[in-house]
Amino acid sequence: MRDNFNDLHAFLVVAREQSFTRAAAQLGVSQSALSHSVRGLETRLGMRLLTRTTRSVSPTAAGQRLMLTLTPRFEEIAAELTSLSELQQKPAGNIRITAAEHTARHVLWPKLSKVLAHYPDIKLEIIVDYGLVDIVAERYDMGVRLGSKVAKDMVAVRIAADMRMACVAAPDYLERFGTPTHPEQLDQHKGINLRLPTHGGLFTWEFQRNGQTITVRTDGQLVFSSSTPIRQAAQEGFGLAYLPEDMVLESINTGRLRPVLEDWWPSFTGYHLYYPSSRQPTAAFSIIVDALRYKT
Repeated sequence: MRDNFNDLHAFLVVAREQSFTRAAAQLGVSQSALSHSVRGLETRLGMRLLTRTTRSVSPTAAGQRLMLTLTPRFEEIAAELTSLSELQQKPAGNIRITAAEHTARHVLWPKLSKVLAHYPDIKLEIIVDYGLVDIVAERYDMGVRLGSKVAKDMVAVRIAADMRMACVAAPDYLERFGTPTHPEQLDQHKGINLRLPTHGGLFTWEFQRNGQTITVRTDGQLVFSSSTPIRQAAQEGFGLAYLPEDMVLESINTGRLRPVLEDWWPSFTGYHLYYPSSRQPTAAFSIIVDALRYKT
């Protein structure tokens, strides 16, 4: 069966090129070997397929019919082999990322959701964690931190613009308890706090203006381990919240929250994706990094 296939392919190239010399060069075989293959096919079929002269080669009536039959079949086979090759080269594999909730919801997912639909063989796992995870020990492929927090031995790729932290509260809360005009007045207000898992402490609120930095620890009725319920509780009037600006911008625009101490909101270096410099990137890894890369 293999000889028949090879001989049929040999015949088809000779008939198309109408030359043993050109066909042999295209197939990478000698003219004598090619002639032997075609004669073998003719012997098995019991008919001549090619008319040979000293100057040209042309298919006989039987050869022309066989040529017309074989050409679309061989083209289909070539196309399928190309498809299989492309399938083998499709990016695939598991990618694990650790990030805080805000990053996962507002940076990672909006970008990756547009890309993953084109790469069904890439499997993505995003673990929400506020701790300073050792991505090597915990077997993550990459992590996300503010640029200033990335270790020097890691490759860092910016994935977001610089950001501000916002202090906000619901209109009815401010009507009941007043609006602070200085960070030092926050100890008179209810703060909705974020519990950090690393040391079990509360996230410190930081304010900056004219080169001055003030850190504040607020007391309040509520403490959460993620940022989304903090925003919800603030909208329902339970106290002041200290959250990334882009997380509360829509609520400010719709009036559910109001900015507080806006001229004191601090700026931070934007989020960076990081991974070990020794990491050998796979195709899937590179696609994820390129999709997340911040483009100005």
